[in-house]
Amino acid sequence: MKKILGISALFLSVLVVAIILNPRFVSGYNAENLVHRSAQYAIISIGVTFVIVTGGIDLSIGALIGLVGVLLPMFITQYGMPPALAVTTVLALSAAMGLWHGLLITKLNLQPFIVTLCGFMLYRGSARLFTGDTQQGLGVGYHGLKWFGSGRIDLPWIDNFGFPVVALIALVIAAAAGVVLNFTVFGRYLLALGRNEQAARYSGIKTDRMTILAYVICSTLAGLAGVLFILDINSAQPSSFGEFYELWAIAAAVLGGCSLRGGEGTILGVVIGAAVLQLLRTAITIVTSYQYIELLIIGIVLLSGVIVDELVKRYAAHRRALKLSP
Repeated sequence: MKKILGISALFLSVLVVAIILNPRFVSGYNAENLVHRSAQYAIISIGVTFVIVTGGIDLSIGALIGLVGVLLPMFITQYGMPPALAVTTVLALSAAMGLWHGLLITKLNLQPFIVTLCGFMLYRGSARLFTGDTQQGLGVGYHGLKWFGSGRIDLPWIDNFGFPVVALIALVIAAAAGVVLNFTVFGRYLLALGRNEQAARYSGIKTDRMTILAYVICSTLAGLAGVLFILDINSAQPSSFGEFYELWAIAAAVLGGCSLRGGEGTILGVVIGAAVLQLLRTAITIVTSYQYIELLIIGIVLLSGVIVDELVKRYAAHRRALKLSP
């Protein structure tokens, strides 16, 4: 709860400063854009949370998004697949990639960093190979399908604001993920695995199965995000689509309270973390003319947050040790 209050306070602080520096920041258009982008990145951040709480990492998210982003238009426009079948196919492929990651990590005892880094290279290279390194898109048609990625539900009582459809999708995913992680045996096992894998195994938890499922969830949500991104942007360059998205997802998870050591994390905190990062990006764009410094500022904020969190943990541990000492 303290972490959620802390990240919420950071969100409000950035929002207040941005409004003071530029009152136009609170326009309906900017608010809609912020909600839209936050929801897109929240989906992949939720996915990587399941991996991080097990003590793992997934560096292939952005490349998988790029692969899905070029395959979906190809399946529909070049191979004539019905849109529903094309979406199902790329999601199944995404889940298979997560299964592959999990099997390599658990059955061959390979490091998650190496497995997913290789996945990043394979998926990015495959996207360029399959497309001949040419841009892909759905053109001017398929409005019903694109509605899921770029549609909005008009709210007449707020000027120039429509609630993004992708935000509704993200809310459903966040609610389901929160229930799974906090109120199910599976979620408790994942957290136990992240805290101490050996102890979890001795307790009878099928740790390999838990790890594999975590990577399947992560890759499936990355694939879903890839579908929503291409339906929104409608243009994907295989060499760059989804570039650095894994870093935004991991940063949001860490900022939202996940420990890279594993065993700790909340979905609500991760969603707020994703919103904070997008709020910072939007604020930098609107308030300043130095858009190219967004990574610098966000890196400073993220590192500061992690340092403060670590210092607070050490202080709390020191206080507990003093109370226990005779």
